[in-house]
Amino acid sequence: MSNDHNTTSNWRPQTRLVRGGTQRSPFDETSEGMFLTSGYVYGSAEDAEAAFKGDVDRYIYSRYGNPTVDMFQERLAALEGAKHCVATSSGMAAVFAALASQIGAGNRIVAARALFGSCSYIVEDMLPRFGAESVFVDGTDLEQWEQALSQPTDCVFLETPSNPTLEIIDLRKVSEMAHAAGARVVVDNVFATPILQRPLELGADIVMYSATKHIDGQGRTLGGAILTNDDAFIDDCLTPFMRHTGPALSPFNAWVLLKGLETLDLRVERHCKNAAAIAALLDGDSRVDDVLYPGLKSHPQFELAKAQMSGGGTMVTFSVNGGKEGAFKFLNALKVADISNNLGDTKSLVTHPATTTHQRLTDEDRAHLGISAGMVRMSVGLEDVEDLKEDLDQALAAATS
Repeated sequence: MSNDHNTTSNWRPQTRLVRGGTQRSPFDETSEGMFLTSGYVYGSAEDAEAAFKGDVDRYIYSRYGNPTVDMFQERLAALEGAKHCVATSSGMAAVFAALASQIGAGNRIVAARALFGSCSYIVEDMLPRFGAESVFVDGTDLEQWEQALSQPTDCVFLETPSNPTLEIIDLRKVSEMAHAAGARVVVDNVFATPILQRPLELGADIVMYSATKHIDGQGRTLGGAILTNDDAFIDDCLTPFMRHTGPALSPFNAWVLLKGLETLDLRVERHCKNAAAIAALLDGDSRVDDVLYPGLKSHPQFELAKAQMSGGGTMVTFSVNGGKEGAFKFLNALKVADISNNLGDTKSLVTHPATTTHQRLTDEDRAHLGISAGMVRMSVGLEDVEDLKEDLDQALAAATS
């Protein structure tokens, strides 16, 4: 039996992360059960008929629902403070489902220009194939938002902090303008995590995650999630889309992500502490330029970041002197941090956005977004921060010698 909702709602976040949504089987297991089943059996043909007609609430098929997946959904919803959570097979499945389920021919979507490469592809290339109009704005420019939202709009999509330049978008003001235009606001909250930022409390309608990142946090598995309090979006848009297109989260992955949620708060706290130390070390180092970290006073939206985030985050972005050649020398000289396009891992991971996550953009588009040839994005891990400092120092020395 799952935890009583009234009890769960009174729990503090860390307790919800450990116990929220738990359903014990008749075996009374301590750890959550893993229900690796694709289907379910019925006591009679009449029972099956009633299930498919919706006359009874029960599991029918794991593409529609599964006990382990439900536990993950309930636990994450309890943390986020959301009424609904729908898990998906990956973060990009969550992005596509959240947008494509509500956007079609004749609809209009306004998006921040600074998006992860695959997210940009969905908005810029895929949705227009369905007959939707896509409009991009510079996310930190409220005048551009105001102009774009001066006409009826169906959806607004943004990420804050953005990937990889860590731009901070004013969620309250953009949400107010979006709602006045008739739009739902969808926020990719991956970089901030539900620990540091709660978009639904700041005016957003839908928040989504790549659970592959901090929620798993150990590089083991893929997953995604969409959370909202909007009943109409769930009933009329997302549920039919999920049931008939099939981007379901596997029970095994859901179990791994459940275990990840138990330590999410503790890990994010340490990630942020290490990231702040790394940002402070690099800020003022003559071998790098443009150190970007929302917790630094030098960040262009430092005050806004303080207002809507409870910490500076786990990511640090900076540019190594010498352009692409300097950045590559730096990456290749690292001995502790690994080169990887993933993030939110216990291990520190470093990537070169211009040639990986944002390589499909034109040179002009990258320049407009501030993605330079020497830019490096670092997902700061849980190693001893002194080892990370020494690693960065020797790698920068190798890159600039």
